[in-house]
Amino acid sequence: QVQLVESGGGLVQAGGSLKLSCAASGRTFSTATMGWFRQAPEKGREFLLAISGSGGRTYYAGSLSGRFAISRDNAKNTVYLQIVSLKPEDTAAYYCAAAMSAPVAAHDPNQYDYWGQGTQVTVSS
Repeated sequence: QVQLVESGGGLVQAGGSLKLSCAASGRTFSTATMGWFRQAPEKGREFLLAISGSGGRTYYAGSLSGRFAISRDNAKNTVYLQIVSLKPEDTAAYYCAAAMSAPVAAHDPNQYDYWGQGTQVTVSS
């Protein structure tokens, strides 16, 4: 079993930045592919980025801008999502997820075995 806890969300003005964290506990973290998704009100869950267990490979949504970056610190069992130049349309609940086997399609939420409870990001204009 893996527990994931996101933090770092909040209310921020447009143009600002945030660094979200996802702390993992339980089974081996360093072998899990970790992904970040978000879900805005009345919209489906959207894949953002994912990173392999070693951190050597990253996956990006095709539509994603360079404002997003993913990283991980296996010594701290934590994966991060950095977002800069925030826009009101970035308002959403942000979720991290763990895939214990290397996903065939990192953008597919069904490939992930564990999910956090989400952290809300609200961007004011």
